Amino acid sequence: MHIQEWLETVPAVSVYLLVGVVIGLESLGIPLPGEIVLVSAAILAATQDHINPYVLGACASIGAILGDSVGYLIGRKGGQPLLHWAGRRFPRHFGPDHVAMAEAQFDKWGMWAVFFGRFIALLRIFAGPLAGVLRMPYWKFLIANVLGGIIWAGGTTALIYSVGIVAEPWLKRFSSWGLGAAVLFGIGSFLLMKHRAKKAAAARAAKEAKVAATVD
Repeated sequence: MHIQEWLETVPAVSVYLLVGVVIGLESLGIPLPGEIVLVSAAILAATQDHINPYVLGACASIGAILGDSVGYLIGRKGGQPLLHWAGRRFPRHFGPDHVAMAEAQFDKWGMWAVFFGRFIALLRIFAGPLAGVLRMPYWKFLIANVLGGIIWAGGTTALIYSVGIVAEPWLKRFSSWGLGAAVLFGIGSFLLMKHRAKKAAAARAAKEAKVAATVD
């Protein structure tokens, strides 16, 4: 069976569920490639008529909002010990440098760190749990969470779907182009966050050195 024919047999509901579940788990605090999955699904919607982009965007938004909300509740209940446990279990994602970077963003932006964090790869994992750990008022968290989830999920779906429609003649044989673009996009976001994490760690080290010098 040709790959195009196989894609036409993929049930749309399975795509919607996959996107919603993966994005929800990522938002909850589990390091999963939610953005790559959403981009790939939006490209698939552009080439497969049975996948509705509006339903796809809605499922992604619901997954993002619910995942962040559960992450907030877990963070509020678990507190700092939860971050320490996550750092030991997932050092590549919840290491001290990443936590320091996320805390710096929360100190600077407050509730809007939740909103803007939705658009940044690694910060999406932190936003909900860290807001709970820092005991951000839930109403503030909810506003930023809902706005960020809808704009990020809906906007990403609309943008990638539109690009996919324009590029449909090249994507029709399967989204090898689209998957490549999605992977590159995800890697780029990850590298950007790694760079910001290193800057945050350097700033923290300089601050601690300055405090130590003052005490001495």
